[in-house]
Amino acid sequence: MKGPTKMNGAFRFAGMPDIMFGRGRFRSAADIARGFGETALLVTGRSSYKALGCWDEFTASLDAAGVTWAHITVGGEPSPEIIDEAVAAHRDFRPSVVVAVGGGSVMDAGKAVSAMLCHEGSVTDYLEGVGVREPTGAKVPFVAVPTTSGTGSEATRNAVISRVGPGGFKKSLRHHNFVPDIALIDPDLMVTCPRDITAACGMDAFTQLLESYVSTQASPMTDALAFSGMQAARDSLAPLARELLVLGGLAWWAHWLGTHGRYLPAAWLLVGAVAVRAFLAALFVEPAHFGLIAPLYAVPIVLAQVLVSSRAGTGVAAASLFMF
Repeated sequence: MKGPTKMNGAFRFAGMPDIMFGRGRFRSAADIARGFGETALLVTGRSSYKALGCWDEFTASLDAAGVTWAHITVGGEPSPEIIDEAVAAHRDFRPSVVVAVGGGSVMDAGKAVSAMLCHEGSVTDYLEGVGVREPTGAKVPFVAVPTTSGTGSEATRNAVISRVGPGGFKKSLRHHNFVPDIALIDPDLMVTCPRDITAACGMDAFTQLLESYVSTQASPMTDALAFSGMQAARDSLAPLARELLVLGGLAWWAHWLGTHGRYLPAAWLLVGAVAVRAFLAALFVEPAHFGLIAPLYAVPIVLAQVLVSSRAGTGVAAASLFMF
């Protein structure tokens, strides 16, 4: 199996967080928080944190370490109102560190709160394409602890903020200094995640890896990361996809075609599956054929994104990549 070989000239690779990876790493979270000071603001989902068997142990460790902590919860993608209310409620608390434990939306919320605690006004004022002010990069130290494995928000410099309804938007609060100070990645936190969500997150990750690899702005650094990530998807996501397909994917496929077939004929599902399978074959078996296969990637990527919008359809979408 050959790795990526292309070189596109000059490139820039921005800073990364201090990544601490390994099973059981979350047990060191309290000590990490204490290293920043005596107060911590914890950001989690509304209920998912309760499923973490180590949550009580974590908060007890904070108490034992002499860390005074406050807790806020986020349901769904963070809105400007959620961020502004959290900042207003905890500005006087003056946290030494913000620790976000959860999925991508929780990461984004924690990232935005850590930034806005050091900025005046509403977060809307600083959003790309919406606001008129530029963030300075000042922030409260931020520790990201992901409990899903798809968004990668624990390693990025932007926080996605959304507003639904009339005048709605989905924009980023962005600055290179908003990359988390520490990304604490503990696989044990992800094993209790429902399998359909795990598959959806895997599809999300695979899609972004594939987009990165075929990007005209790709570099040797991004190629190396994207290629190894797609190898991991091939080895890890495929077995889960097959299981989900057997458990419920076929039933969902039949139902979806029966109710929505006039919008997306069954033939397109097969075209998308075969196109991705051909792309993966070229990528992992015969890299020399990459240039011939790459133009086909757009169809299955859109297909996958449509399918994974339904949890039940995740099995079909993921299985389509690996079973044909």
